[in-house]
Amino acid sequence: MHEWQAWLVAALLLAVAEMAAPGFWLLSVALGCLAAGLVSVVAPGVLVPTLTFAAGTLLSLVGIRPVLLRSLHARGRGVKTNVEALIGKVGVVSERIDPASGRGRVLVEGEDWRGASLLDVPLEAGTRVMVIRVEGNTLYVDRET
Repeated sequence: MHEWQAWLVAALLLAVAEMAAPGFWLLSVALGCLAAGLVSVVAPGVLVPTLTFAAGTLLSLVGIRPVLLRSLHARGRGVKTNVEALIGKVGVVSERIDPASGRGRVLVEGEDWRGASLLDVPLEAGTRVMVIRVEGNTLYVDRET
């Protein structure tokens, strides 16, 4: 087996192994192997392909890996959990929301929460509302449109 073939086989195996490993680390090393394999076709030996492997791996770690991670973990596409998941949900006022007294309750997805009117207007019991924001254990709601 020629040197360039060994480098390309290593690149292929690392690329396949990346499918089971998180973080694009192995893919960066696979790109370094690919670069070394291509260079070893032109410049056989140990030194030049090894330096190309090191440079290719470092460049892909610095240049390509961050781009891949940003696209994988793009902002706004994450799954909302806990109280953040309540934003945008529709509920029903279970106890009159009175901005003057600061009292009121809202039933959202089967759970009873302290409720406050977003626009400081009273909301009667039975009114369908949408959760606009959450602060602590208080849901700020507005009439459903």
